[in-house]
Amino acid sequence: TGAPVPAGADAIVMQEATHTTDAGVCFDEMPKPGAWIRRAGEDIRSGDTVLAAGTRLRAQEVGLAASVGLADLPVVRRPRVALFSTGDELVMPGQPLPPGAIYNSNRYLLRALCEALGCEVLDLGIVPDRLDATRAALREAAATCDVILTSGGVGVGEEDHIKPALEAEGGLDSWKIAMKPGKPLAHGHVKRSDGSTADFLGLPGNPVSSFVTFLLLVRPFILRRMGVPDVTPLPFMVRADFDWPKADRRREFLRVRRNAAGGLALFDNQSSGVLTSTVWGDGLADIAAGQTIARGDAVSFLSFESLLY
Repeated sequence: TGAPVPAGADAIVMQEATHTTDAGVCFDEMPKPGAWIRRAGEDIRSGDTVLAAGTRLRAQEVGLAASVGLADLPVVRRPRVALFSTGDELVMPGQPLPPGAIYNSNRYLLRALCEALGCEVLDLGIVPDRLDATRAALREAAATCDVILTSGGVGVGEEDHIKPALEAEGGLDSWKIAMKPGKPLAHGHVKRSDGSTADFLGLPGNPVSSFVTFLLLVRPFILRRMGVPDVTPLPFMVRADFDWPKADRRREFLRVRRNAAGGLALFDNQSSGVLTSTVWGDGLADIAAGQTIARGDAVSFLSFESLLY
């Protein structure tokens, strides 16, 4: 194995298909021309593209590069993402939980999602519910990072300061999106002192909303910045083993799980605050605006496996 074929030979017989006698080696089967020969160009021919620009380097891509003798590859620098949460009600895990407070799950959720994509994360922690503090955090983040990612503070409450802070420090390009969960979502930019800008993405504070909007909107945004050409997840049609009789004006993404019968089961509580649904489920059912679902209908399914890498 691994040796060049001797001149004049046109087949190889495996040692396991032979036996030895005093007279020499006997074949237990008749060799066929070309058997067990790997010809030059069988895998890659001269002029072939081995790895196209924008290819994400998994273990198999790294192995393929090595197989053609490439010791180095040109790559895109990992994006630097600044992350912070807003909300005076947030408490870090491990600390006492006062009345009216909640643990800051989004900080850990979003950081893990960014790192899974290969980002370098600058964690700025929790920013107080003040306009001046929010503006200062945006300036600090823009100074060293490519993308600023926040959770909370993008609504219309008196203590939601992301929108006015972003307008003061750069610009708001879009705000709100017709999807559920995830309506309050901000996209814009923050100016740096040299005139360049950092991209801004503001996600909702509810943990499921943050999770879903990251998978569907932030993930492709970051991947495109990394040079990946195709960032669209591949959905496939699966039978719904549930009813969804009430249509919504927004496009809905329901947490579901494939069952042993080959269909989709629906988590019983689709609230945007129920993070257990994302652990129980293995994907999202994509329901168009105004659409109802009856048991047995085929629905578009996006697996978490296709959305988390």
